[in-house]
Amino acid sequence: MSEHDTAAGAGGDPLSGHPVFARLARLGQRARQADRDHPWVLDTAVVAAVFLLFCLPDLLPFHDGGERAREHRIVFARPPLAAMLALQAGLLLPLLWRRRRPAAAFAAVAAVFVLQWSLGVALRADVALLVALYSLALHGSLRHLAWACTAMAGASALVAVELSGGLPVGDALFFLFSAATAAVAVGIAVRIRRAQLAGLRERAARLEVERDQRSRLATATERTRVAREMHDIIGHNLSVIITLADGGAYATEASPERGREALLLIGETSRQALGELRRMLGVLRDQGGEQGPEFTPQPGIADLDGLCARIRAAGPQVVYTARGEVGRLDRGVQLMAYRIVQEALTNTLKHAGPDTRAHVTLAAEGGRLRVRVRDGGPPGGPPGGAARGGAAGEEGHGLTGMRERAALYGGTVTAGPGPGAGWTVEAVLDLTPDGPDGPDGLGGPGGPGAFTSDPDPDPDPTGGLT
Repeated sequence: MSEHDTAAGAGGDPLSGHPVFARLARLGQRARQADRDHPWVLDTAVVAAVFLLFCLPDLLPFHDGGERAREHRIVFARPPLAAMLALQAGLLLPLLWRRRRPAAAFAAVAAVFVLQWSLGVALRADVALLVALYSLALHGSLRHLAWACTAMAGASALVAVELSGGLPVGDALFFLFSAATAAVAVGIAVRIRRAQLAGLRERAARLEVERDQRSRLATATERTRVAREMHDIIGHNLSVIITLADGGAYATEASPERGREALLLIGETSRQALGELRRMLGVLRDQGGEQGPEFTPQPGIADLDGLCARIRAAGPQVVYTARGEVGRLDRGVQLMAYRIVQEALTNTLKHAGPDTRAHVTLAAEGGRLRVRVRDGGPPGGPPGGAARGGAAGEEGHGLTGMRERAALYGGTVTAGPGPGAGWTVEAVLDLTPDGPDGPDGLGGPGGPGAFTSDPDPDPDPTGGLT
């Protein structure tokens, strides 16, 4: 099947892809561009064409026509050459302004037309009246077009009366009204078509702008997501590595075995951070359709035990408790909970130091997931904790990232000094959009899915923070 048949079978215009029409379309585009650059050229060309086709034959020597002349009973006056040129000029010259002043051009041509027929003179240049009427329908206002049609009807009646000697008035009026109607119809049709094309061009330009805006928004969103992930990966692991390195350097002299353990933990933490960075960069990198390396999945709630163990290795005492069937949550929710806990524990290690105590609680109940991380602050710290994350009134990137993550699930994040001493970060995520696997599938406290990881040896359920 040829391309032409394919286009026709697809419901498109079978002529639109024809080489002849494509060439004509290109010529039309060039002509429109040339007209926009030099608008007077087209107007002058129209006047010149009308003069050559309709005015020049009237200027040639007149021949009687013999037998044919005797068959007609209509006799028109033949004015002197100067008068004929003046009438022709009066009919043609206003066409130079037919697009800029269509109403004035039509009025001038109609006035000369009525004067000419009042003198009993018939000229082929009278076609200029139809050109002016077409231009008024195309470029003028509808109010001017209404009175122009009325004036055209009166001028046609005058011509019909002049022709009544050899042609029935009804026939003359039918011919003149048909010609005027055709001029108006063609002008209105071209005007509607141009309006439609202008609307399509405007819509295409608007869609292009919207597409660019969506692309920029998508790029900004992806950039924010990548920056957030990089902050979580690098910030957390580097904080743990720095704390381990400082502790290992201090313990090397007193206990070489503890220094060796710190170095091993630094290596393990570094390898994990490198693996997460490779996974993220592998997603961003264009593999060109080739099978890329296998990467481990994004961390989830099941990985919080390992996260707490790494934090404990850096010094702080971390107690992790989970209630409800948190393991059945959506992978996106699990990643979000993991990142929030990771950021909160990183801030605890950074601001409270290695001698603090933290309690991590995850509770899935009532269609919500509540994530809470509380620490006791640095030993001997000020009551109520201290501002974290920047200057007064400012928030660090970590807290901003946590709130952005929670907002994806209609959740909120609050952070501030806890009762007594320390700092509390609490996030509440809405799980209702998850459907049947959301709130209905979550166990409550003490339910069949309840479990506790690393139970707190202290009987105080608050972990000694209050």
